[in-house]
Amino acid sequence: MRMGQGFDAHPLVVGRPLILGGIRVDYPRGLQGDSDGDVLTHAIIDAILGAMGAGDIGTWFRGDDPTVRGAASTDLLRRVMQMTAVRRCRVEFVDATVIGEEPKVRPLVPDIRNVLAPILRIQPDSISIKATTTDQMGWLGRKEGLAALALVQLAPVNDANSE
Repeated sequence: MRMGQGFDAHPLVVGRPLILGGIRVDYPRGLQGDSDGDVLTHAIIDAILGAMGAGDIGTWFRGDDPTVRGAASTDLLRRVMQMTAVRRCRVEFVDATVIGEEPKVRPLVPDIRNVLAPILRIQPDSISIKATTTDQMGWLGRKEGLAALALVQLAPVNDANSE
């Protein structure tokens, strides 16, 4: 059994769609980033890579790589999940927190879980997504961006529990 943690943060900017956990959110600003800027999916990717001892998202998905520029973060997550198969491990559970004043994340959680679960090859109830604010402190409190934390539990795949 291995655990990994991930973190990501991006500023909110005008002129980009807001993608969070693989879903497009109705909001006037989006997250700036080399890919679609999806902080939640990026934090999950970092946590999986960390649990595998495989570095971080920037190691595998460099901003100067044309396949990363503008890419859907869910596609990057699919690539990381291919790595888990090669390394004979599987995601068992994800616990994540989105930090920011807006948009309200709680109503989005069922849709996010339903998008991420098949990619992660787990049931939606094996994904916990929480939301919190900084009580209007700092750049997150001023609604200048969003951040996300993720913790992932990986288990080895063997003949007894392989999928």
